[in-house]
Amino acid sequence: MTKPKITVVGSFAVGMTIRASRLPVFGETMPGSDFDMGPGGKGSNQAVAIARLGGDASLVAVIGADKLGTIATELYESEGVDAAHVLTTAERATGAGLIILNQQGDNFIVLDMGANELMDAGFVDKAADRIAGSNVVMSVLEIPVAAAQRAMELGKRAGAITVLNPAPAVALPDSIFRHVDYLTPNESELRILLGLEADDGRPTHELARELRRRGVRNVLVTMGRAGVLVLTDEIDEIVPSVPVEVVDTTGAGDAFNAGLGVALAEGRSLTDAVRFAAVCGSQACTKVGVIPALPARATVDRLI
Repeated sequence: MTKPKITVVGSFAVGMTIRASRLPVFGETMPGSDFDMGPGGKGSNQAVAIARLGGDASLVAVIGADKLGTIATELYESEGVDAAHVLTTAERATGAGLIILNQQGDNFIVLDMGANELMDAGFVDKAADRIAGSNVVMSVLEIPVAAAQRAMELGKRAGAITVLNPAPAVALPDSIFRHVDYLTPNESELRILLGLEADDGRPTHELARELRRRGVRNVLVTMGRAGVLVLTDEIDEIVPSVPVEVVDTTGAGDAFNAGLGVALAEGRSLTDAVRFAAVCGSQACTKVGVIPALPARATVDRLI
């Protein structure tokens, strides 16, 4: 069977993770353990996850001409990700993130996206041929909004399915939404997209409806253990989560989005695609670190 062709326009960053008994408060120095450093960035994570799930994955990204950048190139070679549109530049350092995990597996992340910030619409245009030949085009918001919007525009123009994972969330112009087939915020990102505080108390379902009124065709809100809210013209339901022993939630969203992209590219119904994606997301919570936790296709198929 021909592999589904999926292009991710997104980010790479090296994640540096340390465990602590709890998340720190401002100005506090506290002991930690189990330091780990490895590849990350939402776009990169999703591309790797897509490749592990059997997709023909390509990443459009910018990395620095430094030691952290070599972590990216080695990763894509070993995982089978097409890196023809990954630019190496001396203008900015490779992106980096600092991650603190508590005993419950919750995380606190600080990012310097570095070379990722050099992406613009013109850079995305250089990958137009790859995008035009893709079944699914995906993007994230760890790159400038103009680049993410261009990815959605080119994907839509080519007849591909477009998926925008609005993370980390920022206020977006309504003009971007008409190019997005599937928007996949979590509950706090949903609120930020609407100009609200991340912990606003209004019901998630009500806010998802408001987002659809702004032009988003299909909204999929990931709600952790509560499941995934699927809201479209035809569907209004919650797909349940998959119970697992949570060790580290850091890569769950990336695994979910990758699973969604692969399942949609394979022609599954939306509900089945979300179920497949939910299994992918749950499995990413069972190990420390993102790349080690991204599941292989055989694992997901067995659990499905």
